[in-house]
Amino acid sequence: MFRTLYARLAVVLILLLAAIGLLYTFLSTSATRLYLQELNQRFNRDLARDLVADRNLVAEGKLDKEALKETFHQYMVINPSIEIYLLDLEGTLLSYSADPGKVKRKHVSLAPIEAFLRDDGELPLLGDDPRSHDRRKAFSVTIVPSAENPQGYLYVVLRGEEFDSAEQIIWESYFVRMSGLAVAGSLIFGLLAGLLIFRLLTRRLQHLSVMMAGFQKSNFTAHLPYSRKKPATADEIDRLGLTFDHMAEKISHQIDQLKEKDAQRRELVAQVSHDLRTPLASIQGYLESLQLKEKELSAEERAKYIAIILRQSRQLTHLVSELFELAKLDARETQPHCEAFSLAELVQDVIQKVSLKASEKGVRLLLDTTRSTPFVSADIALIERVLDNLIENALNHSDEGGRVLISLNQRGGNAIVSVKDRGSGISSSDLPYIFDPFFQCGSRVDTGNHAGLGLAIAKRIIDLHNGKISVSSDPDRGTLFCFSLPIAVLSA
Repeated sequence: MFRTLYARLAVVLILLLAAIGLLYTFLSTSATRLYLQELNQRFNRDLARDLVADRNLVAEGKLDKEALKETFHQYMVINPSIEIYLLDLEGTLLSYSADPGKVKRKHVSLAPIEAFLRDDGELPLLGDDPRSHDRRKAFSVTIVPSAENPQGYLYVVLRGEEFDSAEQIIWESYFVRMSGLAVAGSLIFGLLAGLLIFRLLTRRLQHLSVMMAGFQKSNFTAHLPYSRKKPATADEIDRLGLTFDHMAEKISHQIDQLKEKDAQRRELVAQVSHDLRTPLASIQGYLESLQLKEKELSAEERAKYIAIILRQSRQLTHLVSELFELAKLDARETQPHCEAFSLAELVQDVIQKVSLKASEKGVRLLLDTTRSTPFVSADIALIERVLDNLIENALNHSDEGGRVLISLNQRGGNAIVSVKDRGSGISSSDLPYIFDPFFQCGSRVDTGNHAGLGLAIAKRIIDLHNGKISVSSDPDRGTLFCFSLPIAVLSA
């Protein structure tokens, strides 16, 4: 029942309105009682003095006890709403008009009486009610027989027990009924208005909740935008919906990427299986031939078979090594240990390393060092791996008499390395996939020694250094590879 936000808000509203209704009833009742007491006391302020004067209770400077008893009797019949008490100067009850069996006090406090006579108290002033040990009521009092000859007080309780009984009956039958109807009507109106407002306020949240549930049921693939409002004009709910839109788009994009990665993984497994199967089958075939024809083969044939097996095993070892290297780079297990070093010196070292292979193939290796190249901040071993891949790749695609040009430049805060050959080039349809694992472009001359992992490894190494690698090519005119590295900041 209370699982929805609307239901919880409705319960809170009902409890809040009920508390407000009870508080209103208590405050209005208390305020009304105080108002009536003040009004009654102000209206009957001189009642005690008028009783003494009108009923001739003082004769020859003395209080007439017989006249006082007659007054008690008459007022019990004529005006039962008041109670009259005669007190001595210490506040002790001497006589009274009330039923003796109901009088519970023998003494009343003089402090409110004195304040009343001094006229310095704020009305209503409440004095002790002789019919109760703890109740206090509005009163009127005067000194008898006179202020010049005080012998006691005529103490008049303005709202006696009879008045309280009648007031209680009227109060219960009229005020409570009217107040109850007014409060109930106000609460019902406030409740209906509040529920309508809450429905309007929570409608968008409910809509957003339905959208989230639908997005979940669609396996996080189908998503409809929540809102087209701009963040500047949106409230908290709209901003929550916009955040959900961004989150859903990102989740959908990541799911698409995961599907693409899964497809690539399947293709990778198939390609790896093929590339591993070829050298393994060759090794197995030549080993079986050696085993079956051991006595028939000459020493030269045996040496030839062994050389082929060694070459295939080296190729297999190289392929497995590249696979592990690529896997570690993809998993971010390989982290660069950056240091400042001279990029020109590293390029020269790599050129020296492959110069023999270039000479055997008849390809010239050229280094453009016309511009000063600053130090770079990178992992020297990983960058050497990139240079090895790019330069050897350029040599493999260059014909006899060709050349490979390595250039070093500076652009902004990065050093730029370019490797350009004059080989067969790469078709425009193959360029977008040139850095994918196991991709071998159609125009490439397959030497049988490469599985298409070198460029993929190079790209991941440059990505680890927050650099960029790019390729451009013209068929039959050559290919250009470029990558960037951050320039090192050297302390003075």
